[in-house]
Amino acid sequence: MIRPAQPADLDAIAALHARARSTYYRGRVPGQAHAAREGWSRAVARATTDGGVLCAEQDGQLTGVAAFRTVDGETTLTQLHVDPVHWRRGTGAALHAACVDAWRRAGVGRVRLEVYEHNLRAQAFYARQGWRPAPSGPLRSGSHLTLWLSLGECDAPAGG
Repeated sequence: MIRPAQPADLDAIAALHARARSTYYRGRVPGQAHAAREGWSRAVARATTDGGVLCAEQDGQLTGVAAFRTVDGETTLTQLHVDPVHWRRGTGAALHAACVDAWRRAGVGRVRLEVYEHNLRAQAFYARQGWRPAPSGPLRSGSHLTLWLSLGECDAPAGG
């Protein structure tokens, strides 16, 4: 089940985020760099005005979370995390599809994201969902690659 995040979800979201990040950033980013509960609290609070935070849950347990935001007319998928014990079970694809639905309802035509250059699993997932590097413009932001999704292209087969 995919649903909007609620303030009561914040502890579970922060814990899931820490588990996911510690898995794919292992040995590359110190634990203190992980996003804090406070950041998720701000994202959930602003979701009704300029973005969204969606939770995936199974049997009442949070299995994934995604967040997006629109600033100055540009929509960015800022976070998409799946609990590592639920990888390869369709949770990421379901969250992504729910984001695409929300973007289409809002009339968004193009979305950007930044993915950690060493997170090859995430890069493969996004490629399967139709995300591509921009034909022109910066491809990197520090240690992250910038990808774009044109909503007319997002009908690629799911697989995350």
